[in-house]
Amino acid sequence: MPRLVSVGNVIVDIVMRVGALPDPGGDVIASSSEITAGGGLNTMVAARRDGLEVVFAGQYGTGPFGDVVHRALVDADVQVLQPGLTDQDSGYCVALVDASTERTFVTSVGAEGRLGTPELARVELRDDDTLFVSGYGLAHPENGRAIAAWIPTIPASVRVVFDPSPLVATLDRQVVAPVTARADIVSANAREARLTSPGSADLRQAVTAMAAVARGTVLVRDGGAGCWVADPSLPDGPVLVPGFAVEAVDTNGAGDAHGGVLVAALARGEHLLDAVRRANAAAAIAVSRPGPATAPTRAETDAFLATHPA
Repeated sequence: MPRLVSVGNVIVDIVMRVGALPDPGGDVIASSSEITAGGGLNTMVAARRDGLEVVFAGQYGTGPFGDVVHRALVDADVQVLQPGLTDQDSGYCVALVDASTERTFVTSVGAEGRLGTPELARVELRDDDTLFVSGYGLAHPENGRAIAAWIPTIPASVRVVFDPSPLVATLDRQVVAPVTARADIVSANAREARLTSPGSADLRQAVTAMAAVARGTVLVRDGGAGCWVADPSLPDGPVLVPGFAVEAVDTNGAGDAHGGVLVAALARGEHLLDAVRRANAAAAIAVSRPGPATAPTRAETDAFLATHPA
């Protein structure tokens, strides 16, 4: 049975919705707020809701935030591999969502930043697994060093998906290089692609530049416009798989929904472009709902696609 195995971070999101971000030194009153588990959880929830078994191999802590993280994983029917740390709580992120649905993050690191070699030694991968690596995990020195040393040992039968995250420009190149070299799929958003290829004139050119140095497939999500796909099987270069027109309420977690559903579809054997279209649909549904973990169920995505023919 295929699985998604994540070595990413799950932290607590403190989400506040505001009309606009305050000026430096200013203050605004949030129209609503919530405390929920987030980060890498959203990708795992999306994959699980689309029918894929999921294993969380990342680290978490003990305390009020760690309790929120562990409870959310269990409630999402995700297998938790690590026993957790007893001397540190999990971290948290303040997420500000403004009237345009754009989100701005400030993060405090906790136990999730202490995933080392002993913890990775507990991970037993199967031939049909997909290993999901996030740039958020690589940003922590201990995690980054351990994952970079471990990932060249991953069998070729395991699909590796790398999402460089918004932190891509700040990541240690010596940590990113082995992950990128092993990744079967690199999945980024438009901003991350432009940061990766700063000399590119447009997004398609940025995708082409990324594909020139990638081992396999490059995906670049461009919001409602869709997702660019560059793959050796596409002789004419990158193609845009169109997105779906919906009224966006909250873009927080859209990329996570896309990544989780993409992995689930590929694990079932769907063709790459079909899997990307399904992921686009899941992301469209997710942004039409408030909250970070808003990925649809498999039945909801099926129904959406049935009413939005290609």
